[in-house]
Amino acid sequence: MKARKHSKKRDEILRILRETNAHPSALWVYDKLRYTIPDLSLGTVYRNLSLFREEGSVIRVAVVDGEERFDAWTAPHPHLICVKCNRVYDFPEPGEAMLKWVADNSPGYDIDFRRTLFYGICADCKNMAREDPELC
Repeated sequence: MKARKHSKKRDEILRILRETNAHPSALWVYDKLRYTIPDLSLGTVYRNLSLFREEGSVIRVAVVDGEERFDAWTAPHPHLICVKCNRVYDFPEPGEAMLKWVADNSPGYDIDFRRTLFYGICADCKNMAREDPELC
């Protein structure tokens, strides 16, 4: 891999990704940093997210409501995506039994990676719907 110049902007972008579990978009990252780094551009955020993906520092979870969402926790793990509020949640690892079942029932395949996404309605949105059905 080609050595790259050190960048304080890049450091801050990666720091904010590592400090949140919000699974942010590039715009979210930009909004969090634009006041502390006035010359930061949205293009710089996008370029660095792409670089982080290439080097394996972050993963792209999914496109949610038209925006790519990212996660600095790069170990394989499922995500839950709320179809009401668009929040993305980490989901506990399903365990070795399920992974063994997948491997045993995939004859002829060499599985290189996996990405598991669950879609539904989060507890906050369900509770809000119970309190005020007109919000749904």
